[in-house]
Amino acid sequence: MGEDFFIEVDCQQKSYEGQRICGDIFLSSKVKEENRIILVLSDGMGHGVKASVLATLTATMALNFTKEHKEPEKTAEIIMKTLPECSERKMNYSTFTIIDAEQSNKVTLLEYENPECVIIRDRKILNPESRYIVLSSEANCGKKIRVCSFTPLKGDRIIFCTDGITQSGLGTPRFPFGWGNDNVARFAIDMIRQYPQISARNLAGKILNMAYRNDGFQSKDDTSCGIVYFREPRELLICTGPPFNKEDDVLLASAVQEFKGKKIVMGATTGDIVSRELNLTIEDVFMFEDPELPPLNKMDGIDLFTEGILTLNKVEKILKAYNTNYKLGKGPADEIVKLILESDAIKIIIGTRINIAHQDPHLPVELEIRRTVVNRIAQKLEEKLLKKVNVSYI
Repeated sequence: MGEDFFIEVDCQQKSYEGQRICGDIFLSSKVKEENRIILVLSDGMGHGVKASVLATLTATMALNFTKEHKEPEKTAEIIMKTLPECSERKMNYSTFTIIDAEQSNKVTLLEYENPECVIIRDRKILNPESRYIVLSSEANCGKKIRVCSFTPLKGDRIIFCTDGITQSGLGTPRFPFGWGNDNVARFAIDMIRQYPQISARNLAGKILNMAYRNDGFQSKDDTSCGIVYFREPRELLICTGPPFNKEDDVLLASAVQEFKGKKIVMGATTGDIVSRELNLTIEDVFMFEDPELPPLNKMDGIDLFTEGILTLNKVEKILKAYNTNYKLGKGPADEIVKLILESDAIKIIIGTRINIAHQDPHLPVELEIRRTVVNRIAQKLEEKLLKKVNVSYI
């Protein structure tokens, strides 16, 4: 990606009323060595398990073929050939939108039967030239795939969704033909006008909630809205563990002091070092929001100050389970995950001094060495949440 911006991605979803499983599937992948992000949203016909299985099949194929740099024609043809077709309606059982953001700053959109993506630049709709691939194989003769490419600029946003969004409100006096792409675009532009820096996560949530409202707070279809936002990166620093050499305490403290973004300090010893070296006051707080963890404390100039290894383990556990329907609580680990979700570029400094307390054989086995847990967290941040992560040791 361009050095001057970060690509923030988020997709918010609601299932068809009464269904636990969503028939829309969103998959993403970061091809690190190519500095490339691939996103796929697929809508399976119908609802529930069957729709979910078909959409998963489609999205997985689309992701893998796009990763391999197959030509759009080839990708589309293989997917369509593999997808089962409804014998009555003569239509494929799932739709797809593929977004491929490459290193050369070229973004390619591939769409079949999903609402057209909306690209917003400077609070106006951008309409890059598009072409249609008309499939020629016997099974899919005449079916069209829309393809378009553009070079993104900082501040651009792409809205991609399933027809649960555009058809919300269908049959109501206000939207007899559904909310529609134009209204979705107008609503998004209005939100950006009110909140110029609105995150991908918040904008996707607002569009999803409006579609839900259009349907009288009872989803008439599986509903998904995703946003890609080319933005100035929001930075977060996480420090955990004291430095290996005591004389490096001052280096750790200055790294915290000079960092421009949000800051999290984890671990009592780490907190004591930062507090001592920077002359910051620590205030004990006795609010136990999470029965599994010691409470948050307060330190001047630090956004979150928490316990160390137990909280790290809980952060990893939350990230593993996290999806768009996951409800975050108010505990220390939940608060860390909230800050992570609101950040793009995350710098983690790991102190490598062994904490004697964690060598106690009576402590639970899952108290793994800090470094291992942090590396697993970093991997999830990169692969699952598409964050830019830098891990350093001191």
